[in-house]
Amino acid sequence: MCGRWLESQRGVNLPSPQITRRTLLALTAGAFAWPARLSAAPLPRIAVIDWAMLETALAIGVVPVAATELIQFRQIAIEPEVPQTVADLGLRGAPNMELLRILAPDLILSSSFYEYRRAAFERVAPVFSATVYQVGTPPFDPARDAMLALGRKLGLEAAAQNYIAATEAEIESLRQRVKNRIHRPVLLISIGDISHFRAFGGDSMFGDVLGRIGLTNAWKGTTSYSATAPVGIEALANIPQADIVVIGPVPPEAREILPRSPIWNALPAVSEGRVAMLDAIDHFGGLPAARRFVRLLGQAGSFLADPNG
Repeated sequence: MCGRWLESQRGVNLPSPQITRRTLLALTAGAFAWPARLSAAPLPRIAVIDWAMLETALAIGVVPVAATELIQFRQIAIEPEVPQTVADLGLRGAPNMELLRILAPDLILSSSFYEYRRAAFERVAPVFSATVYQVGTPPFDPARDAMLALGRKLGLEAAAQNYIAATEAEIESLRQRVKNRIHRPVLLISIGDISHFRAFGGDSMFGDVLGRIGLTNAWKGTTSYSATAPVGIEALANIPQADIVVIGPVPPEAREILPRSPIWNALPAVSEGRVAMLDAIDHFGGLPAARRFVRLLGQAGSFLADPNG
């Protein structure tokens, strides 16, 4: 959906023949719902469909009773950490509606990506939906607004404001660090396989934050929501002056083979040590993804440093 490369394949442990599927769901719901009630008694019980909204809720101190694709979230988004008490609703595009009904949340957090399912969600609970990613629109401000709106709705506006302030402070800190660097443009890419990449533009969270820290995005082509369609890796040779920041996750095969690729090694940025490989970040994340990007970029390597320092 709109550039999401990775859809989870979740393993399922089959119950014994004596346990029905409905019984298993009920047991699962009970196991996960009780700790959530204890940890968030004053708050509504929340289920989350969209990952950016899951990041947002966790960042302001809300532990949901359920969320989607938690195996992949813990591998790709990584933070904020999701407690083991949170039930997994399955795929974002096709959540387990039976389990959602059994859990009976008071509120469902969604986004414009899943608006086509809103009517089904509303038969379970009221929906809070935010639009963070739109074609051609930098998403940092919408993500900030979504956090503020959710904070107000849950009585956690101070927590939201504090998180926003901390995020903006980290951006400003990195802006000060890089202001004296050689101002080469920066290519923000994700690797699809050993032959293809995607470039992140200004309507990605990474491209938006890059501009906020005072660096220029080298990619001038079109993007849709976050990044281009896959482009041949040889196209990177057309922007030889650009530093390259690779945003994970990188497929295991590409991670193994790319360092031996003649095309990759012939790129000026590679041969001159102007490539940073970042760990995985949610490509469609909220402010926590922006904050993680800033931190990882700040640790990325010598090309961010003051050449006279």
